[in-house]
Amino acid sequence: MLLCAPVALADGLPDLGDPAQTALTPQDERRIGEEIMRDVNNSNDVISDVEVVDYLQGLGYRLASNSGDLPQKFTFFVVNDPSINAFALPGSIIGVNSGLITAVDNESELASVVSHEIGHVVQHHIARMMAKQKQNAWQSFAAMAFALLAARSNPQLAGGTMEAAAAGSIQQQLDYTREHEREADRVGLQILDSAGFDTRAMPAFFEKLMKGTRFSEGIAPSFLRTHPLTTERIADTRNRAEQTPYRQVADSAGFNFARARIRAITGNANHAVEWFQSVLKEKRYVDEASQHYGYAVALVRANKLADARAEIAWLRDHAPRNPMTESLAANLLMATGDMGQAETRYKQGLAAYPNYRGLIYGYADLLLATNQPDAMLKLIADKQQAYPDDAHLYELKSQAYTRQGKQLLRHQAQGEAYFRQYDLRGAIEQMELATRSPDGDFYQKSSVEARLKQLRAMLDEPSR
Repeated sequence: MLLCAPVALADGLPDLGDPAQTALTPQDERRIGEEIMRDVNNSNDVISDVEVVDYLQGLGYRLASNSGDLPQKFTFFVVNDPSINAFALPGSIIGVNSGLITAVDNESELASVVSHEIGHVVQHHIARMMAKQKQNAWQSFAAMAFALLAARSNPQLAGGTMEAAAAGSIQQQLDYTREHEREADRVGLQILDSAGFDTRAMPAFFEKLMKGTRFSEGIAPSFLRTHPLTTERIADTRNRAEQTPYRQVADSAGFNFARARIRAITGNANHAVEWFQSVLKEKRYVDEASQHYGYAVALVRANKLADARAEIAWLRDHAPRNPMTESLAANLLMATGDMGQAETRYKQGLAAYPNYRGLIYGYADLLLATNQPDAMLKLIADKQQAYPDDAHLYELKSQAYTRQGKQLLRHQAQGEAYFRQYDLRGAIEQMELATRSPDGDFYQKSSVEARLKQLRAMLDEPSR
């Protein structure tokens, strides 16, 4: 599908014109995005580990904040797939395969791919490609949202969710043209530069992908199949990158540790242990601390807790303090049954990193396991100020109210969790249960009834 001839601007980007001409209204995109995220939240093919998610979200927000006037907030998630790919979806949603995170050589390369996908969103490429199917495209897309997600990351995963022909039809609508790719490259480079990353990482990564598949036609990485790449495009990207000042950018600890964590928590636990053993023995690493961390995570998965304690001790003696190691150390104490020391470690970790969700979740689990619902609710009330849309915090709150025997508050909290997981019908059902609960005072019942009325009105919105 071809775009109308763009009007050249001073920065080399096309004039996007009126966004309304893309056929998808903001309400349409919101609806599609909600459908996608509901399936993402329920998918076993997505990595929900909060420490990995928070790293990618932090990187994504850093890049998105340098992309200009945004139509809405971005959402980033990690697909548990070893293939090298990333993709943008309607609703400013960007997925990144775990294989991409472990394949890049540095953080700037990862940032270059994410900024490229942000470029697709900023340029309204998806909405423009769907304009041709104006009558029923977004409804069809919403109905097949997760099947598309599965198809983009791994075509074999789409089976069983919808017919292959339908998946292919939707997929073709979202395969980008060469003009789209050039535009996304240009926007991505500007974002990369503004965010303080090495712009030369983008053409360098593209060249590695091309060289790696030059003599292996038919097995190109997913990224190359969904993002057409040519030598002319690489040359254009390199020329533009070389016009920006050179900067040497060190990888963040978050990048190194998140990448090691992905290797440790995916696949077979014993295989992960063997992989880290080999890397450490042969010194095949750039950052040693992150490899010891990954090794410790893999050992905990494999239930080799004594060996994991030795790795934690190494990190304490040889590596700078890090919230991911603090969280792992406390989790290990819980796994060994030392709840008193684990609670102390969580408190110390949260004193240093008060809004780190890995520590918040872990400490809440400990308080639940040791039957301290009052303390757990106090913790959640404090942390929800920083994360008002965190569905898991509401789920934890619901569990605490269950321990206290407070049925109305239990269902109310679970309803708010479902709402933040884009399950509006589930949220309404929980609020209805709350209204029928025998407990709760006048103000609590009034609050639930008002919220239920609001949710029902959302369900009846024409745009939904």
